[in-house]
Amino acid sequence: MLRIGHGYDAHRLVERRKLILGGVEIPHSTGLIGHSDADVLSHAVGLALLGAMRLGDLGDNFPSSDPAYKDISSLEILRRIAGMIRDGNGEIQSIDSTIVAQKPRLTPYKDQMITNMAQALDISKSFISVKATTTEKMGFVGRQEGIEAYGVCIIEVIS
Repeated sequence: MLRIGHGYDAHRLVERRKLILGGVEIPHSTGLIGHSDADVLSHAVGLALLGAMRLGDLGDNFPSSDPAYKDISSLEILRRIAGMIRDGNGEIQSIDSTIVAQKPRLTPYKDQMITNMAQALDISKSFISVKATTTEKMGFVGRQEGIEAYGVCIIEVIS
């Protein structure tokens, strides 16, 4: 049986925070704020994976009220989600994702993002796509107030 999942996440950009996307620290004057490392790409992918397996969302599984998740790497969250998928007899077949950010330019970092997420999920890099786009200066992303990301996945579940 094939299952499809969709995920979306957005975080505000603030000063004195690291900008981490797909587990890559990207040099930038601002970073994303959140309880974890606020990696919107990994969060969107994680949400898609959880959704495909009908396992709730990130808040259900990794609540911000739990101090154990304070500043946790989102790649570690992906590792844990991969274990949940395996426990449910699931196998990730494909992940497609899009980061929406006005700045910085993300093309130089996409391959490392793919590598990091593939390692965390214990799957081939060939199963993951990362794209980046801007909003042509429209909305909160265009005003550089935040960054958002979308993820879609296909998981095969063996009964």
